[in-house]
Amino acid sequence: MWLALQLQERFGSAEAAWSVIDELEKDECLRRAEQEWEWIQAHGIRVWTQEDEDYPYRLRQCSDRPLLLYSKGNVHPSDGHIVSIVGTRRATERGKELTATLVRELHEKLENVTIVSGGAYGIDIAAHRAAIECGIPTIIIPAHGLDRIYPYQHRQDAIASLAHGGLLTEFPSGTEPLQGYFIQRNRIVAGLADAVVVVESRERGGSLVTARIAREYGRAVFAFPGRPIDAASCGCNDLIRLGKARLITCADDLIAAMDWKKRNDRPQAIQTQLIGLMENLNDTQQTLLNKLQTAEEGMHINLLVMETGLPYGEVASELTVLELEGLIRSLPGGIYRFVR
Repeated sequence: MWLALQLQERFGSAEAAWSVIDELEKDECLRRAEQEWEWIQAHGIRVWTQEDEDYPYRLRQCSDRPLLLYSKGNVHPSDGHIVSIVGTRRATERGKELTATLVRELHEKLENVTIVSGGAYGIDIAAHRAAIECGIPTIIIPAHGLDRIYPYQHRQDAIASLAHGGLLTEFPSGTEPLQGYFIQRNRIVAGLADAVVVVESRERGGSLVTARIAREYGRAVFAFPGRPIDAASCGCNDLIRLGKARLITCADDLIAAMDWKKRNDRPQAIQTQLIGLMENLNDTQQTLLNKLQTAEEGMHINLLVMETGLPYGEVASELTVLELEGLIRSLPGGIYRFVR
């Protein structure tokens, strides 16, 4: 898929890339495409392309995004707050309990939250099961086609996820869960999310790869700390120690760091106070605030500079004033968001 994306970008379009392919290869591609289309129609699979308006917008921002996505169930990967929860396959009971508590608290404190993970043993499946139990959407990202479930022991969990969420993959039917595909899959786990949480990770766990990819994408990364003697937490402790993840101990820590609005937040007295502050803004501050009020997911400072035509220094200075007034919040990666 990554090679296909490179070819498309090199030649300017899928049609132009197709024109340079050998005729024999074209015949095989068409035969395989027809076979895949028949399977898709027979099994109620949805196909997402980059040309689709509702292609997951977070993934669209990623340079190595999949050209195609296949989904089964009620998958809405652009809705609400999306939290990817990852960790070791050899999870401890403490790690599983941390995962379940985090998901439950996110459900209790936030409107419209979706839990994403890879469907593997340990922390992954603990996150999916907690979401299913709470009745909130969970998206499983397998490292294979949708004609199978791996590990097979999680088949019932995958079925249960279809009512609220489901499965999403870039791999066509017939793709087996080979080792290299798990790393490839991890970029979707990272790219779909607003925030990636590592619950437990050993010193060289696969979830550390997901955390690295998330940082490269500009996503916020968080980790639960563990005792120095806990092998299952070595990776998390290193992420925190090296400044590659922010320490959290509960859902409130995550929600505050992401500046997400909790259920029943903002009583009328605070709203009245905010209105008073907004009435005393200068022209530049009002312009910036107007831009941010219409951007649900916030805006990067560079985009604000481009759209307003104002000098970078002036924009940065006025954003600082607006943040001190409590009207906006700065997020990881140079993003600013209106406080709703």
